[in-house]
Amino acid sequence: MNATQLVQNYPKIILFDGVCNLCAAWVQFVVKRDKLGQFKFASVQSAEGQALLTWCGLPTTQFDTMVYIENGQAYYKTQAFFKIVAQFNWAWRVFAKVSQIMPVVIRDWLYDRIAQNRYRLFGKRDVCLMPNAQLNQRFLNVD
Repeated sequence: MNATQLVQNYPKIILFDGVCNLCAAWVQFVVKRDKLGQFKFASVQSAEGQALLTWCGLPTTQFDTMVYIENGQAYYKTQAFFKIVAQFNWAWRVFAKVSQIMPVVIRDWLYDRIAQNRYRLFGKRDVCLMPNAQLNQRFLNVD
């Protein structure tokens, strides 16, 4: 399936760095709060992730931003984060609204500092995160 078909077939896709421990924790965080199972996931290292990065016009060898694609629109960095958490329970929706008071430039600057140091701060896996059997259907691919 090409990127356009993925975007058409799956209205809510989260791309993440599959070897990053922080990113793997983020996936688990989202799965736990996504009671309806609306989000699909793809690691940026997967064929689907690579195709979606290209579809977004992003590099396929440098992974420094989370990408959230909703209904054919791509969101990046803190905008992606807030679009996702705003779909959880009321407390997360309030958090997302209040946090967006901070200017995007400052939010994204903070995001970039964490993203650039994520391997050093949180560690790195030798292989991409692989979902267990229960979460298998939530991922766009399982290599």
